Amino acid sequence: MGPGPASNLPPGHELGAPAYWRITVCMFLAGLVTFAPLYGVQPLLPILAAEFGVTPARSTLAVSAATLGIGAALLVVGPLSEVIGRRVLMLGSLSAAAVTGVACGLAPSFEWLLVARAAQGVALSGLPAVAVAYLSEELAPRAQARAAGLYIGGTALGGMSGRLLVGGLAEIADWRVGLVVLGVGSAIGASALAVLLPASRRFVPAPRGPRALARTTGALLTDRAMVGLFAVAATGMGAFVAVFNAIAFRLTQPPYSLSSGTLGLVYLVYLSGSASSMLAGRAVARHGQRAVAPWGAAIMTLGALITLAQPLPLVIVGIGTITVGFFALHAVASGWVAARALAGAGAPGTASSLYLVSYYAGASGFGTLAGTAWSAFGWPAVATLCAGLSLVAFTLVLLVRRVPPIVSGGRRNPRAGERPVGSGGCRCALDEVRPHGPR
Repeated sequence: MGPGPASNLPPGHELGAPAYWRITVCMFLAGLVTFAPLYGVQPLLPILAAEFGVTPARSTLAVSAATLGIGAALLVVGPLSEVIGRRVLMLGSLSAAAVTGVACGLAPSFEWLLVARAAQGVALSGLPAVAVAYLSEELAPRAQARAAGLYIGGTALGGMSGRLLVGGLAEIADWRVGLVVLGVGSAIGASALAVLLPASRRFVPAPRGPRALARTTGALLTDRAMVGLFAVAATGMGAFVAVFNAIAFRLTQPPYSLSSGTLGLVYLVYLSGSASSMLAGRAVARHGQRAVAPWGAAIMTLGALITLAQPLPLVIVGIGTITVGFFALHAVASGWVAARALAGAGAPGTASSLYLVSYYAGASGFGTLAGTAWSAFGWPAVATLCAGLSLVAFTLVLLVRRVPPIVSGGRRNPRAGERPVGSGGCRCALDEVRPHGPR
Protein backbone atom coordinates (compact mmCIF):
# COMPACT_ATOMS: atom_id res chain seq x y z
CA MET A 1 0.00 0.00 0.00
CA GLY A 2 2.77 2.39 -0.81
CA PRO A 3 5.34 3.45 1.73
CA GLY A 4 5.57 1.73 5.01
CA PRO A 5 6.82 3.24 8.26
CA ALA A 6 9.12 6.18 7.63
CA SER A 7 11.85 4.71 9.86
CA ASN A 8 12.22 1.71 7.56
CA LEU A 9 12.48 3.66 4.31
CA PRO A 10 15.01 6.11 2.87
CA PRO A 11 13.91 9.75 2.85
CA GLY A 12 12.15 11.16 -0.18
CA HIS A 13 14.19 13.09 -2.72
CA GLU A 14 14.39 16.75 -1.80
CA LEU A 15 13.88 19.79 -4.03
CA GLY A 16 16.92 20.39 -6.22
CA ALA A 17 18.50 16.96 -5.72
CA PRO A 18 19.73 15.25 -8.94
CA ALA A 19 17.15 12.49 -8.56
CA TYR A 20 14.43 15.11 -8.11
CA TRP A 21 15.28 16.65 -11.46
CA ARG A 22 15.47 13.28 -13.20
CA ILE A 23 12.04 12.37 -11.83
CA THR A 24 10.40 15.68 -12.72
CA VAL A 25 11.85 15.72 -16.25
CA CYS A 26 10.73 12.14 -16.83
CA MET A 27 7.24 12.75 -15.51
CA PHE A 28 6.89 15.96 -17.53
CA LEU A 29 7.86 14.01 -20.67
CA ALA A 30 5.57 11.13 -19.73
CA GLY A 31 2.63 13.49 -19.32
CA LEU A 32 3.40 15.00 -22.71
CA VAL A 33 3.54 11.72 -24.68
CA THR A 34 0.48 10.32 -22.88
CA PHE A 35 -1.90 13.19 -23.49
CA ALA A 36 -0.74 14.07 -27.01
CA PRO A 37 -2.30 10.91 -28.51
CA LEU A 38 -5.26 10.92 -26.13
CA TYR A 39 -6.66 14.23 -27.39
CA GLY A 40 -4.89 14.54 -30.74
CA VAL A 41 -8.08 13.52 -32.56
CA GLN A 42 -10.12 16.53 -31.35
CA PRO A 43 -9.24 18.85 -34.27
CA LEU A 44 -10.06 15.96 -36.62
CA LEU A 45 -13.68 15.59 -35.53
CA PRO A 46 -15.16 17.59 -38.45
CA ILE A 47 -12.89 15.67 -40.86
CA LEU A 48 -13.91 12.30 -39.38
CA ALA A 49 -17.58 13.28 -39.55
CA ALA A 50 -17.24 14.10 -43.25
CA GLU A 51 -14.99 11.19 -44.24
CA PHE A 52 -16.96 8.47 -42.46
CA GLY A 53 -20.40 10.04 -42.90
CA VAL A 54 -21.25 10.32 -39.19
CA THR A 55 -22.96 13.08 -37.19
CA PRO A 56 -21.00 15.56 -35.03
CA ALA A 57 -22.29 13.85 -31.88
CA ARG A 58 -21.15 10.43 -33.14
CA SER A 59 -17.76 11.76 -34.22
CA THR A 60 -17.03 12.76 -30.60
CA LEU A 61 -16.96 9.03 -29.81
CA ALA A 62 -13.43 9.07 -31.27
CA VAL A 63 -12.48 11.00 -28.12
CA SER A 64 -14.88 9.27 -25.73
CA ALA A 65 -13.79 5.75 -26.76
CA ALA A 66 -10.27 6.46 -25.53
CA THR A 67 -11.39 8.15 -22.31
CA LEU A 68 -13.80 5.28 -21.61
CA GLY A 69 -10.95 2.82 -22.22
CA ILE A 70 -8.80 4.64 -19.71
CA GLY A 71 -11.62 4.86 -17.18
CA ALA A 72 -12.37 1.14 -17.35
CA ALA A 73 -8.72 0.09 -17.19
CA LEU A 74 -8.02 2.34 -14.20
CA LEU A 75 -10.20 0.09 -12.06
CA VAL A 76 -7.54 -2.58 -12.62
CA VAL A 77 -4.21 -0.85 -13.12
CA GLY A 78 -4.38 1.37 -10.02
CA PRO A 79 -4.79 -1.51 -7.57
CA LEU A 80 -2.34 -3.56 -9.65
CA SER A 81 0.29 -0.87 -9.16
CA GLU A 82 0.01 -1.32 -5.39
CA VAL A 83 1.35 -4.85 -5.90
CA ILE A 84 3.79 -4.75 -8.84
CA GLY A 85 5.06 -1.18 -8.47
CA ARG A 86 4.63 2.13 -10.27
CA ARG A 87 7.67 2.28 -12.56
CA VAL A 88 7.12 -1.01 -14.36
CA LEU A 89 3.48 -0.13 -15.00
CA MET A 90 4.36 3.25 -16.49
CA LEU A 91 6.91 1.72 -18.85
CA GLY A 92 4.51 -0.99 -19.97
CA SER A 93 1.76 1.57 -20.50
CA LEU A 94 3.74 3.76 -22.87
CA SER A 95 5.08 0.76 -24.79
CA ALA A 96 1.56 -0.57 -25.41
CA ALA A 97 0.37 2.93 -26.32
CA ALA A 98 2.90 3.05 -29.13
CA VAL A 99 1.41 -0.05 -30.77
CA THR A 100 -2.21 1.03 -30.39
CA GLY A 101 -1.37 4.55 -31.58
CA VAL A 102 -0.12 3.22 -34.90
CA ALA A 103 -3.24 1.03 -35.14
CA CYS A 104 -5.44 4.15 -34.86
CA GLY A 105 -3.77 5.64 -37.92
CA LEU A 106 -4.34 2.44 -39.90
CA ALA A 107 -8.02 1.92 -38.99
CA PRO A 108 -10.04 1.12 -42.17
CA SER A 109 -13.42 2.34 -40.88
CA PHE A 110 -14.92 4.51 -38.17
CA GLU A 111 -15.94 1.43 -36.18
CA TRP A 112 -12.39 0.08 -36.25
CA LEU A 113 -11.08 3.50 -35.30
CA LEU A 114 -13.29 3.42 -32.20
CA VAL A 115 -11.97 -0.06 -31.32
CA ALA A 116 -8.37 1.10 -31.75
CA ARG A 117 -9.02 4.24 -29.72
CA ALA A 118 -10.56 2.23 -26.88
CA ALA A 119 -7.50 -0.05 -26.90
CA GLN A 120 -5.25 3.00 -26.91
CA GLY A 121 -7.09 4.33 -23.86
CA VAL A 122 -6.56 1.05 -22.03
CA ALA A 123 -2.86 1.13 -22.94
CA LEU A 124 -2.40 4.73 -21.80
CA SER A 125 -4.14 4.15 -18.46
CA GLY A 126 -1.06 2.90 -16.65
CA LEU A 127 0.69 6.24 -16.58
CA PRO A 128 -1.94 8.66 -15.27
CA ALA A 129 -3.07 5.99 -12.82
CA VAL A 130 0.21 6.02 -10.92
CA ALA A 131 2.17 9.14 -11.89
CA VAL A 132 1.09 11.28 -8.94
CA ALA A 133 1.25 8.27 -6.60
CA TYR A 134 4.87 7.70 -7.68
CA LEU A 135 5.68 11.34 -6.97
CA SER A 136 3.99 11.26 -3.57
CA GLU A 137 6.05 8.22 -2.57
CA GLU A 138 9.46 9.09 -3.97
CA LEU A 139 9.70 12.81 -3.20
CA ALA A 140 9.95 14.68 0.08
CA PRO A 141 6.72 16.42 1.18
CA ARG A 142 7.84 19.91 0.22
CA ALA A 143 8.83 18.72 -3.29
CA GLN A 144 5.60 16.93 -4.14
CA ALA A 145 3.31 19.84 -5.04
CA ARG A 146 5.82 21.41 -7.41
CA ALA A 147 6.60 18.10 -9.10
CA ALA A 148 2.90 17.32 -9.49
CA GLY A 149 2.41 20.76 -11.04
CA LEU A 150 5.22 20.08 -13.53
CA TYR A 151 3.69 16.71 -14.42
CA ILE A 152 0.28 18.29 -15.02
CA GLY A 153 2.09 20.96 -17.05
CA GLY A 154 3.46 18.16 -19.22
CA THR A 155 -0.04 16.80 -19.75
CA ALA A 156 -1.22 20.27 -20.79
CA LEU A 157 1.66 20.65 -23.24
CA GLY A 158 0.95 17.15 -24.56
CA GLY A 159 -2.69 17.96 -25.12
CA MET A 160 -1.70 21.07 -27.04
CA SER A 161 1.09 19.52 -29.12
CA GLY A 162 -1.00 16.50 -30.09
CA ARG A 163 -3.83 18.66 -31.38
CA LEU A 164 -1.44 21.08 -33.09
CA LEU A 165 0.60 18.33 -34.76
CA VAL A 166 -2.33 16.26 -35.97
CA GLY A 167 -4.24 19.32 -37.18
CA GLY A 168 -1.22 20.51 -39.17
CA LEU A 169 -0.46 17.11 -40.67
CA ALA A 170 -4.11 16.66 -41.63
CA GLU A 171 -3.84 19.80 -43.73
CA ILE A 172 -0.50 19.14 -45.42
CA ALA A 173 -0.61 15.33 -45.62
CA ASP A 174 -3.31 13.14 -44.04
CA TRP A 175 -4.89 12.77 -40.60
CA ARG A 176 -3.71 9.15 -40.44
CA VAL A 177 -0.09 10.27 -40.61
CA GLY A 178 -0.60 12.43 -37.54
CA LEU A 179 -1.97 9.57 -35.46
CA VAL A 180 0.90 7.28 -36.45
CA VAL A 181 3.44 9.99 -35.53
CA LEU A 182 1.88 10.26 -32.07
CA GLY A 183 2.23 6.50 -31.64
CA VAL A 184 5.93 6.81 -32.40
CA GLY A 185 6.12 9.56 -29.78
CA SER A 186 4.81 7.11 -27.17
CA ALA A 187 7.64 4.73 -28.06
CA ILE A 188 10.19 7.51 -27.62
CA GLY A 189 8.71 8.37 -24.23
CA ALA A 190 8.89 4.75 -23.07
CA SER A 191 12.56 4.58 -24.06
CA ALA A 192 13.37 7.80 -22.19
CA LEU A 193 11.70 6.59 -18.99
CA ALA A 194 13.49 3.25 -19.18
CA VAL A 195 16.84 5.04 -19.22
CA LEU A 196 16.27 8.03 -16.94
CA LEU A 197 13.51 7.34 -14.39
CA PRO A 198 14.98 6.25 -11.04
CA ALA A 199 13.83 2.96 -9.55
CA SER A 200 11.38 3.21 -6.67
CA ARG A 201 13.02 3.42 -3.24
CA ARG A 202 9.98 3.92 -1.04
CA PHE A 203 7.43 1.58 -2.59
CA VAL A 204 6.20 -1.27 -0.39
CA PRO A 205 3.90 -3.85 -2.06
CA ALA A 206 0.37 -4.00 -0.74
CA PRO A 207 -1.17 -7.24 0.53
CA ARG A 208 -2.57 -9.30 -2.33
CA GLY A 209 -6.15 -10.44 -2.65
CA PRO A 210 -9.67 -9.10 -3.02
CA ARG A 211 -10.17 -8.56 0.73
CA ALA A 212 -7.26 -6.16 0.96
CA LEU A 213 -8.46 -4.31 -2.14
CA ALA A 214 -12.03 -4.13 -0.82
CA ARG A 215 -10.83 -2.83 2.54
CA THR A 216 -8.69 -0.12 0.93
CA THR A 217 -11.35 0.91 -1.57
CA GLY A 218 -13.97 1.02 1.18
CA ALA A 219 -11.79 3.32 3.26
CA LEU A 220 -11.37 5.68 0.31
CA LEU A 221 -15.04 5.71 -0.63
CA THR A 222 -16.16 6.46 2.92
CA ASP A 223 -13.87 9.49 3.13
CA ARG A 224 -16.10 12.49 2.38
CA ALA A 225 -13.19 14.57 1.13
CA MET A 226 -12.11 11.85 -1.30
CA VAL A 227 -15.60 11.40 -2.69
CA GLY A 228 -15.90 15.17 -3.11
CA LEU A 229 -12.59 15.35 -4.97
CA PHE A 230 -13.63 12.49 -7.23
CA ALA A 231 -16.77 14.49 -8.11
CA VAL A 232 -14.61 17.57 -8.73
CA ALA A 233 -12.62 15.51 -11.23
CA ALA A 234 -15.77 14.45 -13.11
CA THR A 235 -17.32 17.90 -13.34
CA GLY A 236 -14.11 19.82 -13.99
CA MET A 237 -12.91 17.48 -16.72
CA GLY A 238 -16.42 17.20 -18.15
CA ALA A 239 -16.61 20.97 -18.55
CA PHE A 240 -13.18 21.14 -20.13
CA VAL A 241 -13.66 18.34 -22.67
CA ALA A 242 -17.15 19.57 -23.54
CA VAL A 243 -15.71 22.86 -24.75
CA PHE A 244 -12.82 21.35 -26.67
CA ASN A 245 -14.99 18.71 -28.34
CA ALA A 246 -17.44 21.31 -29.65
CA ILE A 247 -15.07 24.17 -30.44
CA ALA A 248 -13.76 22.46 -33.58
CA PHE A 249 -17.25 22.50 -35.07
CA ARG A 250 -17.85 26.11 -34.12
CA LEU A 251 -14.59 27.43 -35.54
CA THR A 252 -14.61 25.44 -38.80
CA GLN A 253 -18.04 26.88 -39.71
CA PRO A 254 -18.96 30.46 -40.71
CA PRO A 255 -18.23 33.15 -39.73
CA TYR A 256 -14.81 31.74 -38.77
CA SER A 257 -14.30 28.92 -41.34
CA LEU A 258 -10.87 27.92 -40.01
CA SER A 259 -8.92 25.15 -41.72
CA SER A 260 -7.75 22.15 -39.68
CA GLY A 261 -4.23 23.54 -39.60
CA THR A 262 -5.33 26.97 -38.42
CA LEU A 263 -7.68 25.35 -35.92
CA GLY A 264 -4.70 23.49 -34.49
CA LEU A 265 -3.08 26.84 -33.69
CA VAL A 266 -6.01 27.63 -31.39
CA TYR A 267 -4.78 24.85 -29.12
CA LEU A 268 -1.72 26.94 -28.30
CA VAL A 269 -3.88 28.11 -25.41
CA TYR A 270 -2.72 24.91 -23.73
CA LEU A 271 0.53 26.70 -22.96
CA SER A 272 -1.45 28.77 -20.48
CA GLY A 273 -2.66 25.55 -18.84
CA SER A 274 0.88 24.23 -18.58
CA ALA A 275 1.96 27.45 -16.87
CA SER A 276 -1.08 27.58 -14.57
CA SER A 277 -0.57 24.03 -13.32
CA MET A 278 3.02 24.80 -12.36
CA LEU A 279 2.02 28.07 -10.70
CA ALA A 280 -0.73 26.23 -8.85
CA GLY A 281 1.84 23.78 -7.51
CA ARG A 282 3.89 26.67 -6.15
CA ALA A 283 0.80 28.30 -4.68
CA VAL A 284 -0.17 25.07 -2.93
CA ALA A 285 3.28 24.83 -1.36
CA ARG A 286 2.75 28.29 0.11
CA HIS A 287 -0.98 28.50 0.82
CA GLY A 288 -2.37 24.94 0.78
CA GLN A 289 -4.81 23.08 -1.45
CA ARG A 290 -7.86 24.40 0.36
CA ALA A 291 -6.98 27.99 -0.47
CA VAL A 292 -5.97 27.40 -4.11
CA ALA A 293 -8.49 24.87 -5.47
CA PRO A 294 -11.61 27.11 -5.57
CA TRP A 295 -9.86 29.62 -7.80
CA GLY A 296 -9.43 27.07 -10.58
CA ALA A 297 -13.16 26.31 -10.78
CA ALA A 298 -14.08 30.00 -10.56
CA ILE A 299 -11.74 30.88 -13.43
CA MET A 300 -13.27 28.11 -15.56
CA THR A 301 -16.73 29.57 -15.05
CA LEU A 302 -15.53 33.00 -16.14
CA GLY A 303 -13.93 31.52 -19.25
CA ALA A 304 -17.15 29.75 -20.28
CA LEU A 305 -19.02 33.07 -20.16
CA ILE A 306 -16.35 34.83 -22.24
CA THR A 307 -16.73 32.25 -25.04
CA LEU A 308 -20.28 33.49 -25.63
CA ALA A 309 -18.76 36.52 -27.37
CA GLN A 310 -18.63 36.47 -31.20
CA PRO A 311 -15.22 38.03 -32.08
CA LEU A 312 -12.65 35.28 -32.60
CA PRO A 313 -10.01 36.87 -30.30
CA LEU A 314 -12.50 36.89 -27.42
CA VAL A 315 -13.51 33.30 -28.11
CA ILE A 316 -9.86 32.29 -27.88
CA VAL A 317 -9.40 34.32 -24.69
CA GLY A 318 -12.37 32.48 -23.20
CA ILE A 319 -10.98 29.08 -24.16
CA GLY A 320 -7.61 30.07 -22.72
CA THR A 321 -9.25 31.16 -19.48
CA ILE A 322 -11.04 27.81 -19.18
CA THR A 323 -7.70 26.08 -19.78
CA VAL A 324 -5.93 28.12 -17.09
CA GLY A 325 -8.63 27.32 -14.55
CA PHE A 326 -8.93 23.64 -15.40
CA PHE A 327 -5.26 22.75 -15.20
CA ALA A 328 -4.85 24.68 -11.95
CA LEU A 329 -7.83 22.82 -10.48
CA HIS A 330 -6.64 19.43 -11.73
CA ALA A 331 -3.07 19.93 -10.51
CA VAL A 332 -4.30 20.76 -7.02
CA ALA A 333 -7.03 18.12 -6.78
CA SER A 334 -4.99 15.19 -8.13
CA GLY A 335 -2.08 15.90 -5.79
CA TRP A 336 -4.48 16.36 -2.88
CA VAL A 337 -6.02 12.94 -3.49
CA ALA A 338 -2.68 11.14 -3.58
CA ALA A 339 -1.33 12.90 -0.49
CA ARG A 340 -4.52 12.32 1.50
CA ALA A 341 -4.52 8.63 0.57
CA LEU A 342 -0.87 8.31 1.59
CA ALA A 343 -1.70 9.80 4.99
CA GLY A 344 -4.90 7.84 5.50
CA ALA A 345 -5.76 4.63 3.62
CA GLY A 346 -2.15 4.22 2.47
CA ALA A 347 -3.03 3.43 -1.17
CA PRO A 348 -2.20 6.43 -3.37
CA GLY A 349 -2.28 4.33 -6.55
CA THR A 350 -5.81 3.12 -5.88
CA ALA A 351 -6.92 6.61 -4.82
CA SER A 352 -5.44 8.19 -7.94
CA SER A 353 -7.16 5.56 -10.06
CA LEU A 354 -10.55 6.25 -8.52
CA TYR A 355 -9.98 9.96 -9.06
CA LEU A 356 -9.15 9.34 -12.70
CA VAL A 357 -12.06 6.96 -13.21
CA SER A 358 -14.30 9.88 -12.25
CA TYR A 359 -12.18 12.22 -14.37
CA TYR A 360 -12.56 10.16 -17.53
CA ALA A 361 -16.18 9.27 -16.84
CA GLY A 362 -16.86 13.00 -16.83
CA ALA A 363 -14.83 13.44 -20.01
CA SER A 364 -16.69 10.66 -21.81
CA GLY A 365 -20.20 11.50 -20.68
CA PHE A 366 -20.13 15.28 -20.81
CA GLY A 367 -17.83 15.32 -23.85
CA THR A 368 -20.40 13.36 -25.86
CA LEU A 369 -23.23 15.45 -24.42
CA ALA A 370 -21.46 18.54 -25.78
CA GLY A 371 -21.79 17.17 -29.32
CA THR A 372 -25.52 16.72 -28.81
CA ALA A 373 -25.83 20.20 -27.28
CA TRP A 374 -23.99 21.73 -30.24
CA SER A 375 -26.13 19.94 -32.82
CA ALA A 376 -29.39 20.87 -31.08
CA PHE A 377 -28.83 24.38 -29.72
CA GLY A 378 -25.44 25.66 -30.85
CA TRP A 379 -22.66 27.22 -28.82
CA PRO A 380 -24.77 28.86 -26.08
CA ALA A 381 -25.80 25.37 -24.92
CA VAL A 382 -22.17 24.20 -24.83
CA ALA A 383 -21.08 27.30 -22.89
CA THR A 384 -23.96 26.83 -20.45
CA LEU A 385 -22.96 23.18 -19.94
CA CYS A 386 -19.35 24.20 -19.22
CA ALA A 387 -20.31 27.03 -16.87
CA GLY A 388 -22.79 24.85 -14.99
CA LEU A 389 -20.30 22.03 -14.47
CA SER A 390 -17.63 24.51 -13.36
CA LEU A 391 -19.98 25.98 -10.78
CA VAL A 392 -20.73 22.49 -9.47
CA ALA A 393 -16.98 21.85 -9.16
CA PHE A 394 -16.59 25.15 -7.29
CA THR A 395 -19.35 24.18 -4.84
CA LEU A 396 -17.84 20.74 -4.31
CA VAL A 397 -14.43 22.22 -3.48
CA LEU A 398 -16.03 24.47 -0.87
CA LEU A 399 -17.66 21.40 0.69
CA VAL A 400 -14.40 19.45 0.70
CA ARG A 401 -12.68 22.34 2.47
CA ARG A 402 -14.98 21.71 5.45
CA VAL A 403 -13.65 18.16 5.94
CA PRO A 404 -10.72 18.12 8.43
CA PRO A 405 -7.30 17.19 6.99
CA ILE A 406 -5.56 13.93 7.82
CA VAL A 407 -2.29 14.25 9.70
CA SER A 408 0.46 11.74 10.42
CA GLY A 409 -0.85 8.39 11.62
CA GLY A 410 -4.31 8.89 10.10
CA ARG A 411 -5.47 11.27 12.88
CA ARG A 412 -7.57 14.25 11.91
CA ASN A 413 -6.58 17.72 12.98
CA PRO A 414 -9.08 20.57 12.47
CA ARG A 415 -6.25 23.07 12.85
CA ALA A 416 -3.93 21.68 10.20
CA GLY A 417 -0.55 23.33 9.94
CA GLU A 418 0.13 23.65 13.67
CA ARG A 419 2.40 20.67 14.09
CA PRO A 420 5.40 19.92 11.89
CA VAL A 421 5.39 16.66 9.95
CA GLY A 422 7.37 15.46 6.98
CA SER A 423 10.86 16.76 6.30
CA GLY A 424 12.61 20.06 6.32
CA GLY A 425 10.53 21.52 9.12
CA CYS A 426 7.55 21.96 6.80
CA ARG A 427 4.48 22.78 8.86
CA CYS A 428 1.86 20.72 7.07
CA ALA A 429 -0.77 18.09 7.35
CA LEU A 430 0.01 15.31 4.91
CA ASP A 431 -3.07 16.00 2.80
CA GLU A 432 -2.70 19.77 2.91
CA VAL A 433 0.57 21.65 2.41
CA ARG A 434 0.46 24.75 4.56
CA PRO A 435 2.44 28.01 4.36
CA HIS A 436 5.77 28.19 6.14
CA GLY A 437 7.48 31.13 4.50
CA PRO A 438 9.27 31.73 1.18
CA ARG A 439 11.28 29.05 -0.56
